Amino acid sequence: MLPWFVKNFNEHMPNEELMIMDFGMETSAYAEIRKSVRTQDKGWFKKPSAMMKASKFADQICWLDTDCEIKGDLTPIFDTIEPNKLSMGIDHPWTKRSNEKWHNSGVVAFQGVPNILSDWASMVARNPIDGDQQVLHHMIKSGMKRLIHINDLPHKYNVLRLDILDNTVPKNMKVMHWTGYAGKEHIRKLMNG
Repeated sequence: MLPWFVKNFNEHMPNEELMIMDFGMETSAYAEIRKSVRTQDKGWFKKPSAMMKASKFADQICWLDTDCEIKGDLTPIFDTIEPNKLSMGIDHPWTKRSNEKWHNSGVVAFQGVPNILSDWASMVARNPIDGDQQVLHHMIKSGMKRLIHINDLPHKYNVLRLDILDNTVPKNMKVMHWTGYAGKEHIRKLMNG
């Protein structure tokens, strides 16, 4: 999956620097994806710490999961960044299904190390639950925490696989995020296609 991701990145972002955080991928990337999806691999809990490490190399960071298909120029995403906040897209499918606002952690833009990022990294280390996104959701779902710590990205920067099923895909999509096992299967077909 990584060569597919890098190819898409380079096609749409040829002048931007790409840093890859390795969470221990094996030679057979597809086998590792299948294994991690089925066994609830804890690799994604490394994401908040990896984001903090990345902030040492640039003033502004845009984290992208490798199951994100870049379909356009993402440089305007840096204009969305607000000090001491994470810029994240609303997870429209989860929000609809749960009747509470969720944000998806597949695309996250920020500068420096916002307080919520270091708190998130500490929380996943102490109390990992279903996934990094779920940990963050539980941290910010009450009171004003979401407004204080999260800036909503325009939907076009993180369109989820379930948005297709829900018919909520925005115009001018910049990132198609192929989430879940079905998403990884779709990526495999695109790679072999």
